[in-house]
Amino acid sequence: MLQKLYVDNYKCLVNFELPLQELSLLLGPNGVAKTSVLDVVHALAMLLDGDARLADAEVFPSRTLTRWQQRDIQVFEIHVRLEIDSFIYRLEVEHERLTRRARIHLERLTGGGGPLFECTQGEVRLYRDDHSEGPRFSADWSESALARVAPRADNTRLTSFMEFMKGIIVCGIDPPGFRTESRGESRIPKRDAHNFANWYRHVVQERPDLIPSFTNTLRAVIDGLTAIRLEKVGQDTRALMVVFDEGGKRYELRLDEISDGQRALITLYALIHLTEGQRHTLFLDEPDNYVALPEIQPWLMALTDACGEVVSQVVVCSHHPELIDYLGGDSGLLLQREKSGVVTARKPEVERLDGGLKLSELIARGWAG
Repeated sequence: MLQKLYVDNYKCLVNFELPLQELSLLLGPNGVAKTSVLDVVHALAMLLDGDARLADAEVFPSRTLTRWQQRDIQVFEIHVRLEIDSFIYRLEVEHERLTRRARIHLERLTGGGGPLFECTQGEVRLYRDDHSEGPRFSADWSESALARVAPRADNTRLTSFMEFMKGIIVCGIDPPGFRTESRGESRIPKRDAHNFANWYRHVVQERPDLIPSFTNTLRAVIDGLTAIRLEKVGQDTRALMVVFDEGGKRYELRLDEISDGQRALITLYALIHLTEGQRHTLFLDEPDNYVALPEIQPWLMALTDACGEVVSQVVVCSHHPELIDYLGGDSGLLLQREKSGVVTARKPEVERLDGGLKLSELIARGWAG
């Protein structure tokens, strides 16, 4: 479980700490960096998966430096608890403002009470599980050297941390951008879930046991839906088809032929059912977008039931009153911008709830901070 995120010199996040629970709801008005928090987590996950490089400005470009700061180093730190081990991963990104180039100044992983990995200015030191010093080598400053470390019998702690990071899914569903045809497989959904068909194809191949419960759930929440299938439309291309039966009349629609709300709902339930038992951590950005009001509550109940059991951890960003009132009292974290411009995170003050006002109403009136 990701217990704490620390960010410094990234947009309006300066010396910012965010404690996280098994289920957390990030609250606050526009402009308080809720989405920026998810952007940081997504960038770290991409970097550690070896999918992004600083040299290509794919993650942590110079425009993300805090405007009113003169420092050229950004700091990111995550605290993770896995079974009996605790880990701290620290990344320091150094920027050259004139050239808009960036490189990794420091990358460090500690776990089990000692060092596991350190890269300082391109020089790597590896450590074994017992924290004794291992090999040294040089690395490219523009990418994560930790992402290039191969699993070995003596670095199982490091490997378990990397598996955790690869299980992070950061998703803000954008149904109009979904691609119907799949030409390959994707291990997890992309940031906007446009590759849903690729991800579904991967699950069908790797975890077909998860499909029946997912389909049964969709039958209960989408009128007339009976199945989802992949139809061959080329040598390596499959189209995702949604099968309906209404009044005994069966018909099929391509993924791009159903409504945006139906695509969103299918994806939201997939994020619960198709991640089962895979130690995924979900970061969901405004999951209520495109979803009708009567559809939110059943999904929220399914999400909370799954959290900690089916899905390891869930962090949600939302403005929606339904999510705020359902999750905010126990799981809410209110992000606020101070007069100095920096953002802080704290539990919302809920004393006024006894007076009959809902938490969403307190937040709307500015009384929860």
